[in-house]
Formats: sequence, structure tokens, C-alpha cells
Amino acid sequence: MLSDEVRQTVARTLATAERDRKPVPPLRDTWPDLDVVDSYSIQLLNIADRLSRGASVRGHKVGLSSKAMQEMMGVDEPDYGHLLSDMEVFSGVPVSAGRYCMPRVEVEVAFVLGQTLPGEGCTADDVLAATDHVTASIELIDSRITQWDIKIADTIADNASSAGFVLGTAEIDPATVDLTAIEATLLCNGEEVAAGRSDAVLGNPVTAVAWLARKVASFGVALEAGHVILPGSVHRAIDAHPGDSFEAVFTDLGSVQLSFTE
Repeated sequence: MLSDEVRQTVARTLATAERDRKPVPPLRDTWPDLDVVDSYSIQLLNIADRLSRGASVRGHKVGLSSKAMQEMMGVDEPDYGHLLSDMEVFSGVPVSAGRYCMPRVEVEVAFVLGQTLPGEGCTADDVLAATDHVTASIELIDSRITQWDIKIADTIADNASSAGFVLGTAEIDPATVDLTAIEATLLCNGEEVAAGRSDAVLGNPVTAVAWLARKVASFGVALEAGHVILPGSVHRAIDAHPGDSFEAVFTDLGSVQLSFTE
């Protein structure tokens, strides 16, 4: 466990790394006593700073939502991060790869809430009742840790490696589709580079959203009406480079694009 003063120091280190696009060594090596409680506190310190400078909370994301990733990180539950208004990108507007340290992309079924979710005790039925629509999405992830050399405490402190997100235009009633059987294919410059299915996310992405609602409640946070929730990727992360143009194509949800310039 770190002192409040050291947590502030770690938060500033990550904020500087993100601002200057200069990754830092693994936090766990520099601060060996760093634990998960410290990491969530550090994440919240940097989120509060960004909110004070004009950003707003647009939603949340779930990370480590596959059993394989949890085993690799040595944990038994997912983690989460914040999606802020200054992180949203758009299909028709290329983003500069130079804004990031080592950007990667993941394909996800996004949930957009029409009602605020309960916290403690939130169930899958609560999620379905509160969801206004689901849609295609690509999450842009990045690590402010050198060469993505991360363990659980590193990534949580680093806002669960969040960097950006883009949503599709189709708004689909979740009651009209099987949320466990949505197929997704990721194309890069016209060639397939990854594919997956929505049940790769804890067996059902709805399960991940319910977990998130319960988890953030322990920090006094709610998943509110209008929030975007990214429940986890249906496939492994794919590196993004200047000039890359990605398209994620979903059954039932349409498609969404994200391209990168220098």
C-alpha cells in the first residue's frame, strides 16, 4: 500500500507520460508496494484532474474480460477504466497515431444506457432493462508503460489502458438480438486481421456490464443514463500504425471505422 503522497507522484508520472508520449518503466518495478487499491486510487486522481480541465465522463470500459487474459494477469475478475469526452473519436475523422504511445484497437459490442443502473446487486436483467441500444464499436487502447509491459496494477492505474473509442451509427434494441452470438470481424486496410464472437466476453457481454455496475458502486460511482459501456473485446488487441484504416463488421450491428494518420 502506498501513501497518498506517493499515489499523487505515480498519478503525475502517468499523466506526464501520456502528455509527452513517452512511456515509463512498469509502475510495479518503480513502486514495488503498488497494489490494486492504490491503482484504482491513482486512476481516479488522474480522472479528477482531467474533469477539472473540462472533460466529462462519457462512460466506462471493462478490461480483462476473458478468462485467458485474467489468467495471464494472475487475477480472477476484470478491471475497469473511464471513457471521457476528450477520448471519443469518429469514423469520418482520422486520428493521429502520434497522439499515442503504442496504440492498439479492439472490437466491442457497445451498450448505451437509457437509464441509470443500480449498483450493488445489479443483474443481467437490470442491464437489459436499462440499455437504450447496443451498437458497433472500436476501442482504441494505449499503454503509458514501456512496450506494454503491464501487470494488473500497472494497467488499472493507467485507466485500464484506455485511450479512445468510436461508435457505429446503428442503434439496435438489445431485445431483438442474441447478445451472446454476435460475430465480429476486424479488417485492416481491407484484410481480415482478427475475428471473434460476443460470448468471448465472460460468456455474455451483459454479464460484464452488470459486474461493472457492482464494481464501480464500491467507489461511489454509478453507470448513468447516457453512458457508453464497453464490456470487453471479442478478440486480441491489434497494433495500429500511421496509415492504417480499420473497419469492424458485426452481424446484427452493422460496422464502424477508425483510421490513423501520422
